[in-house]
Amino acid sequence: MDDRILLAHGSGGVMSHELIRDLFARHFANPLLDTRHDAAILPLPGAGQIALTTDSYVVQPLFFPGGSIGELAVCGTVNDLAVAGAEPLYLTAGFILEEGLPCETLERVVAAMAAMAREAGVAIVTGDTKVVERGAADGLYINTAGLGVIPPGRALGPERLQPGDALLLNGTVGDHGLAVMLQREGLTFGSLLESDTAPLHGLIAALLDAVPAGAVRCLRDATRGGLATVLDEWAEVGVGMAIEEAAIPVKEAARAACEFLGLDPLYAANEGKVVVAVAEESAEAALAALRAHPLGREAACIGRVTAEHAGRVVLHTPYGARRVVQMLTGAQLPRIC
Repeated sequence: MDDRILLAHGSGGVMSHELIRDLFARHFANPLLDTRHDAAILPLPGAGQIALTTDSYVVQPLFFPGGSIGELAVCGTVNDLAVAGAEPLYLTAGFILEEGLPCETLERVVAAMAAMAREAGVAIVTGDTKVVERGAADGLYINTAGLGVIPPGRALGPERLQPGDALLLNGTVGDHGLAVMLQREGLTFGSLLESDTAPLHGLIAALLDAVPAGAVRCLRDATRGGLATVLDEWAEVGVGMAIEEAAIPVKEAARAACEFLGLDPLYAANEGKVVVAVAEESAEAALAALRAHPLGREAACIGRVTAEHAGRVVLHTPYGARRVVQMLTGAQLPRIC
């Protein structure tokens, strides 16, 4: 690990994983943390389980096409609970405010956060506020924690992946990261790109209801590090991933922006996209359930889990070539969540 913290340590890629593995996990190690899921799965007295997650939001700018740091703080935490198989119920909200922040800006953020919480059906039940010196916080940062209930018998995780499982995605990749970056740089590409910030628990509930218990192996929202990083993390359990480039939905505006900026949409962040691994025999039913929901109309099957090239993600191009998709190195799009 490097001697000093760099922006790339917050990218969700290789350096983020090294920081977690070599520092945080080394000191905090325990059986609940060591699973390294988006949420901790905690047993309750009796047969129940709860999911607990926490996240911090430092996006710059605070407002962007399709949302703001307020909606982002709710959706990001709700989605981390949902991909753990939980029904999100309660959130906390901690605000770090910079001296000189206009109260009108703060109220816009809080109002957006409250509206999104109502839409998602969760309650913000406790919180905290701190103020730091002018120039120390880019306006404001938000920290949230989320609590949800996992129904009895539901188990999700990459350790359940099996060769032949289908890999599904509920829509276009890269919208959020590129919308924030273009807003930050004052750039446009034909039609305006908007963040896909959205709460995914309704979509995920519909998916889980549509297929037999256990058919959905695991879920992950593709945020920092994008789709590529999710698949690389899953491959670490000892399976391979084979994905088809032509099957991955990407908006033309996003593709154009990536080509102009020298970026890869597979690594760009999303805030309303879930990656699904589902048993092969349930793939069609799962895909139909996704497409029947407003947040899954552009859902696609993008590849398969394979016993070949264990530990690697291999992308098949439309031209018959193959390339290994490695975990993100460096900071492709910093400060996007």
